[in-house]
Amino acid sequence: MPRILFVTSEAHPLVKTGGLGDVAGSLPVALQSRGADVRLLLPAYRDAVTRANKLKNVASLTIAGLEAPVKILEGRLPGTSLIIWLADFPPAYDRPGNPYLDSRGQPWPDNAMRFALLAHVATALALGRSRIKWRPDVVHGHDWQTGLVPVLLAREKTRPATIFTIHNLAYQGLFPHRTFTALALPPGLWSPEALEFHDQLSFMKGGLVFADQLTTVSPTYAREIQTPEFGDGLDGLLRRRAARLSGILNGIDDAEWDPARDRYLVNHYSAGRLQGKAANKLALQREFGLPLEPDAPLIGMVGRLVAQKGIDLVLDTLPGLMHRPLQLVLLGSGEAAYETALVRQAARYKDRLSVRIGYDEGLAHRIEAGADMFLMPSRFEPCGLNQLYSLRYGTVPIVRRAGGLADTVVDATPENIGAGKATGIVFQEANGGALLAAMDRALALWRDAGCWQKIMRTGMRQDFSWRHRATKYMQMYERLRRPASDGAPRKRKATASVRRRRISGAS
Repeated sequence: MPRILFVTSEAHPLVKTGGLGDVAGSLPVALQSRGADVRLLLPAYRDAVTRANKLKNVASLTIAGLEAPVKILEGRLPGTSLIIWLADFPPAYDRPGNPYLDSRGQPWPDNAMRFALLAHVATALALGRSRIKWRPDVVHGHDWQTGLVPVLLAREKTRPATIFTIHNLAYQGLFPHRTFTALALPPGLWSPEALEFHDQLSFMKGGLVFADQLTTVSPTYAREIQTPEFGDGLDGLLRRRAARLSGILNGIDDAEWDPARDRYLVNHYSAGRLQGKAANKLALQREFGLPLEPDAPLIGMVGRLVAQKGIDLVLDTLPGLMHRPLQLVLLGSGEAAYETALVRQAARYKDRLSVRIGYDEGLAHRIEAGADMFLMPSRFEPCGLNQLYSLRYGTVPIVRRAGGLADTVVDATPENIGAGKATGIVFQEANGGALLAAMDRALALWRDAGCWQKIMRTGMRQDFSWRHRATKYMQMYERLRRPASDGAPRKRKATASVRRRRISGAS
């Protein structure tokens, strides 16, 4: 079975800011259950060290340019037997709060150094340059924070295979040329064929150019990012690498997200015992300070308050939404302007709208269980996890047809309802009129209790666990790994993308 070094900037329950944390905390466990020998590497953030509990120092790495060694702390991902490695270098990682942003919501000024360091640590471990004897067949990195891992490994004569997964192409890890110089990267990498992207250093492009295999988190998003509309200037490169790009839909931890045994809920329920959901709705209305109205449809939202998530569409349509017979609860944080606007609107519509700024894992579970519908009007959505949680919790999703939302929610047309396939409400255009029309369709269906429960139960029967998705990753690992009698990777040719031809982000 393959040996996998899984490199990420976050993993639940150690640290989580979004879907990447959920995936990195559950996919390695699913891979391990299928026989893979997995190690999970991430930075030793202060919160991660605290939550990991029992850790031991198993190695010290000397990294060029650092005055002190990087310690490797080993433990187990809480609640599992999965081995975790935390890269411990206090000047880079021992700080409070968000792993990417300071207390003002701005990126840490040394983010490039922090995640370049993570790449150097991953490279050293992958090549056996420590007292740890374990070596991987495949190194699997995630998003721009790990984009330099394939770059550094591609320069080695013998190395493991590399996979780079794009969770969100919009976040590319862009830095000025002086950062490239400060990181002491080989001068030849400052090229349109390598890391230079419109006169900036692009961590994301490093992964896209140098990895042996590229994946993203849904089939539709894999196609979308090869177009100018969704490619963020990298669509030309992605089209050139299309033969090495595939979309594997994300899964969910169906033990963690299970309404029949969720530890955060006041009442458990299932597809065969839906009446238990009503108590969660009343508890959620009470928790958000809304009138206890069991007959008013309760809409939930959880997520980042950024334009990608369509939060501007929600704000634009709030007057119309608030004149409909519904309540809306929202949990999230993001751009200050959106946070301020939502708080102001919640004060205006205090009997219909309640907002919590920030993130609370337990509250996110209670929203999924207590809401009747879940709103995701995303302008683009690489995969999305909340619609998957919503389906499992019998909370009918209302989504825009984009990325993973298009792959996972079946629109409640009369034909799909009749065929027993409908699981949610899907709309096409990213504008307020389309959103309000979708909401009106949902409210009309809600008034037909029999039809609504049919849609709920159909969604709850869907299997979005990691069982099937992990198998696809295992097949990919097996294709990439190389047999070697001494357990070490054999020599590999240079990545095809660095041959003498110009690769630019455009086309």
